[in-house]
Amino acid sequence: MVKPARMLRHLLTPDWVVHRLFPQPALQAVEAAIAASEQNHAGEIRFAVEAALTPARLLRGETARDRAIEVFSTLRVWDTENNNGVLIYVLLADHDVEIVADRGLNGRVSPDEWEAVCRGMEQAFGKRAYGAGTLAAVAEIGKLLQGRLPPRATGPNELPDRPMLL
Repeated sequence: MVKPARMLRHLLTPDWVVHRLFPQPALQAVEAAIAASEQNHAGEIRFAVEAALTPARLLRGETARDRAIEVFSTLRVWDTENNNGVLIYVLLADHDVEIVADRGLNGRVSPDEWEAVCRGMEQAFGKRAYGAGTLAAVAEIGKLLQGRLPPRATGPNELPDRPMLL
C-alpha cells in the first residue's frame, strides 16, 4: 500500500516543474556533456527526468527503480551493439536518482560506484543545483567508463544524447 505522504508528493508535483528545474539551457548543456563524454569511452549515456508517477503506478507500489528499468527498456538503452548503455533516471517527486546500466557493464563498474554517482546527484539536487548536479554526474560516469570501455576508433553514436523529459 502506498504511503499517503508519497501519494500526496506525487499528486502535488506537476509536469511543468521539470521545465522549471531543467530549463532549455540546462538541457542543452547536459546534451553537450553527454556527447563530449562519449568521445572518451565506448559507453552510451541517456538522461531522463520525470516529475511524478501516476496514481495507478503508485497504487501498484511502483518504485523509482522499477520505473527506471521500464524507461531503460522504453528508450531502448539496452539496444546497443556492445550492451554498453547507461540510463540516469530522475524521479523528482521522490527526490530519487537511479542508474540502470546494461549487462555489458556488469563487473566493470560496481554497484557502489553507480550508487555514489546517484547520491552525489541527490546531494546537489538538495541544494537546488539540478543542472550542475546532472553535469557532475555525467562527468563522473564518463570517468568511470573511460578506463573500462576504451573509445571506439569508429562507429556511430548509437543512442541520442538529448535528455528526455517524461
